[in-house]
Amino acid sequence: MTYGCQTWSMTKAVGQKLRVAQRAMERKMLGLKLTDKISCNEIRNKTQVSDKAQYIAKQKWKWAGHVARLQDNRWTLRVTEWQPRNGKRSRGRQARQWRDDIVRTMGNTWTREAKDKEEWRHGVEGLILQWMDGARKSKSLFYLLSLPSVKV
Repeated sequence: MTYGCQTWSMTKAVGQKLRVAQRAMERKMLGLKLTDKISCNEIRNKTQVSDKAQYIAKQKWKWAGHVARLQDNRWTLRVTEWQPRNGKRSRGRQARQWRDDIVRTMGNTWTREAKDKEEWRHGVEGLILQWMDGARKSKSLFYLLSLPSVKV
């Protein structure tokens, strides 16, 4: 379900699809139906399955730090910084890029900040909070305190 998730451009739609799929799998594991009207929190407590959105955020954060610390001019670093400049720009909002989540969390200087590996490992909580849905955002401090220790 999360193969290659380090390279995804996370959007609200992708996050919502992941949450729906994970909840459906957890209900199937417990033999429940939607009509049973059991809350998602109760199901999550019974299954003890970790949230896939958190896992994806951690994996993406680890990959971003790894790419930023590359010393030579490898294709992974070049592709991360590449900006296509050919032809006329299409109408509408720009497509979401891979690094947009990292830039929104850490700012444009994220590549310099990622050079310090230990400090970079502590920044993953900001990315996880950024991807939480609206119901969790209001309880973000409570949610962060209830997270198991983040090991990246």
